[in-house]
Amino acid sequence: MAKVMISLPDDLLARVDTEAQRCHTSRSAMLRRFADQALEEQGRRLAEEMKRLNQAAVGHGGDVVSELKSGRPQ
Repeated sequence: MAKVMISLPDDLLARVDTEAQRCHTSRSAMLRRFADQALEEQGRRLAEEMKRLNQAAVGHGGDVVSELKSGRPQ
């Protein structure tokens, strides 16, 4: 496992430490959990946005490949 050094404002570090104590875990474990949750949420939001954009593209060239294939002789 890699080790990193980061800088945090004192008040943010205090909040991380308070949460770590509440969860009976270490500061490092808490920061790993926060990073993992944030990246998972970002991935979910991106997937939702891509789905929304794909739905919005229907009728506006969003399914060009299917249209091209449907016009080909089999």
